[in-house]
Amino acid sequence: MFQPLKANGTLQFMALYGYARVSTGDQDLTLQEHTLRAAGCEVIRAEKVTGTSWVGRTELQVLLDFLRHGDTLMVTRIDRLARSIKDLQDIVFMLKEKGVTLKATEQPIDTLSAAGKAFLDMLGVFAEFETNLRRERQLEGIAAAKSRGVYLGRKPSINSGEIQRLHLEEKLGATEIARRLGIGRSSVYRALTCYGRQA
Repeated sequence: MFQPLKANGTLQFMALYGYARVSTGDQDLTLQEHTLRAAGCEVIRAEKVTGTSWVGRTELQVLLDFLRHGDTLMVTRIDRLARSIKDLQDIVFMLKEKGVTLKATEQPIDTLSAAGKAFLDMLGVFAEFETNLRRERQLEGIAAAKSRGVYLGRKPSINSGEIQRLHLEEKLGATEIARRLGIGRSSVYRALTCYGRQA
């Protein structure tokens, strides 16, 4: 959606862009995308990648590079954008330098208002606190399991035998195998190469 914006006495247009993210391949982006469209976003960039750091999130980087003065970046919730206070501050600083507003559909966040900025800062602190607590509980659980001799480490997520079966018996290509198993296409190619076959 393009909205009028007066700058230096001339009428310009500001754009509303949406960003959606989920952490894993088996999660669905549909609800976030629908909410952002309903809020007026005509352009939405979406990706399935962990949110503990914004580095390596290519769709977010595209938006950050593309946004211009007067534009608005909209998310459904702030944890879709950042999960650490440092990353949140870095992103907000970049947006501020560009003259871009940050808003959320499900939280009272609007970097044009003092109340919106304060709420944003509070959420960032709580999101980081929750992430740190989860990490501590995970490490405590692993340590307890190791002390009992039952910790075997992470199970392999790539089942090479199943990839081979889907390719040979069901005649599926790498893209469909990756979709079914919820893994990357490159993982499928690697598994098939090990068997001396290509999809």
